[in-house]
Amino acid sequence: MARLVILTADELIALDVEGRGQARRAARETPTGTRILEMFLERSGPIPVGEIVAGFPGDSAEDVHDRLIRLNDEDLIRISDGHVDLAYPFSASPTPFLVRLPDGRERYVCCAVDALGIAPMVGQPVDIRSRCRHCGAPLEFSATPDGPVPEAAGRMLWVGKRTEERCRGIDGL
Repeated sequence: MARLVILTADELIALDVEGRGQARRAARETPTGTRILEMFLERSGPIPVGEIVAGFPGDSAEDVHDRLIRLNDEDLIRISDGHVDLAYPFSASPTPFLVRLPDGRERYVCCAVDALGIAPMVGQPVDIRSRCRHCGAPLEFSATPDGPVPEAAGRMLWVGKRTEERCRGIDGL
């Protein structure tokens, strides 16, 4: 029988013993990674690779392509059919996690932690919609840059193991 392990956010973060989270954050904070995230915020996705390349007129197309390939290889973006259709935390395709930005724009995100991370990322409160992993009941609550609002108390993240088929392990609220 599977054992249910309940961890606090700090305990979950501490499991990153190899520093993968810090390395991923540093790669996302490069000019190329930052620009892709800005584009997803501005208009969602998918974003044509050519448009990303054009956004760096001082760099050779080959250099920008190389940077995009590195981000793809590091599982920070996904390039498919000449487009970036996923740039963690954002997904161009519908997912179970929808975040409404303060101006009303809505963005799909890849997982529950990504949904919770949008408010600190943009520095503003957001509304999060999903469904309970256990019973399917609709979930809707807000998060501020400091964390979920008190009305979200009692909500938990369901964490699964990372596999080749499932790149993300945290996939439910």
